[in-house]
Amino acid sequence: MATTAGQGWAQLRQQARSLESQTEASLQTYSQFSTQTAIPPKPTDEEKNAEAKVQELLDKRETVIAQLGRLLDSEAALTSSALKQNNLSLLRDKLADHRRDLSRLRATLKEARDRANLLGSVRDDISAYRAANPAAAEAEYMLGERGAVDRSHEAADSVLSQAYAVQEGFALQRETLASINRRITLAASQVPGINTLIGRISAKKRRDGIIMGSFIALCFLVFWFFM
Repeated sequence: MATTAGQGWAQLRQQARSLESQTEASLQTYSQFSTQTAIPPKPTDEEKNAEAKVQELLDKRETVIAQLGRLLDSEAALTSSALKQNNLSLLRDKLADHRRDLSRLRATLKEARDRANLLGSVRDDISAYRAANPAAAEAEYMLGERGAVDRSHEAADSVLSQAYAVQEGFALQRETLASINRRITLAASQVPGINTLIGRISAKKRRDGIIMGSFIALCFLVFWFFM
């Protein structure tokens, strides 16, 4: 008798765990409808089937857990009752968690759908008002165009301000460089022999330039001659 009861418990517990895994997969499928970019105004057949599948699995699990509870009550005198009671408690807690998950997903979908329907209703009301009041719609359009023009002017003013700031920066840099150049020239004029040294360096550079130019011309003539 105890062996038969043990076998019944194991089979029912295995069935409950299998239904629990199926419920988690079905909840994952159902949750995808709440993450859609554009939620349809009414639940689609696919969404309804996914929700019904989760609810069906939850009901089956509740039936199996109730059978486990009755079976446990009938063998309360057995030494394994404490362990089975703990397993049964875990199954009940997991079932309660999944029921809360389903309720949360339903509420999320309803809130998102109500918000989408409200926005759609507002857009429809605005369109209907514009259709019934073309003058007001035209005035609103003109105000919108004026706002766009004002924003364009503000952007142009910002660009011009930046350009003026850059121009002032360049002018300041030119003045700084001119001041440095004047100081260098003044310092060079005050050092004895510096002008002569600078002249010699300039002459050497000119002589090196003439030599290099003559060499290049000679190479060109030789190349042209042998061609």
